[in-house]
Amino acid sequence: MAMCDGIIGGEYHKLVNNAMPTKTSREKLLRRIAHGAIIVTIGISLSACTAGRIATRGNLPDPERVAELKPGEVNKDDVLDALGSPSSINIFGKETWYYISEKTETLAFFKPEVLERKVLIVEFNKKAKLAQIVSVGLDAGREVTLVERITPTFGEKLTVLDQLLGNLRRFSGQNKPKAQQ
Repeated sequence: MAMCDGIIGGEYHKLVNNAMPTKTSREKLLRRIAHGAIIVTIGISLSACTAGRIATRGNLPDPERVAELKPGEVNKDDVLDALGSPSSINIFGKETWYYISEKTETLAFFKPEVLERKVLIVEFNKKAKLAQIVSVGLDAGREVTLVERITPTFGEKLTVLDQLLGNLRRFSGQNKPKAQQ
């Protein structure tokens, strides 16, 4: 009975505390750092999904340089020196240069959304002098509906099976012209 009294009287707590190791301050610190790193990683990952990528494409000249160009006074070379190379040149009809710029935002894997589009239209007269400068934005754009037509082709219409068998004949030598056999 004396043995039981010793265990119950205070030795029991020593046995239990020695059986379960206590966490040191270093282990607690490492665990806190690991939890913090996980939270930061999750936060960065989630913020990457919400922030869109902004992309600017094209060549839109500086408005101050455009304002310096006076119709009837400058020629093509002067415009080229002031504004740089145009994005596109109209080769049919009037001599027209287009400076096109577009700003889009892409969110994750979704289709890019056009935020801003500017087109600077520079027209020249027959003497290669500047006739007028017109600037249009996104609101002047129009949706183009595509017409889906199938262009008919002449010749045989082959099924998948005909195509496979035709390829087998081609490699086996059965499809060679009689002059080569």
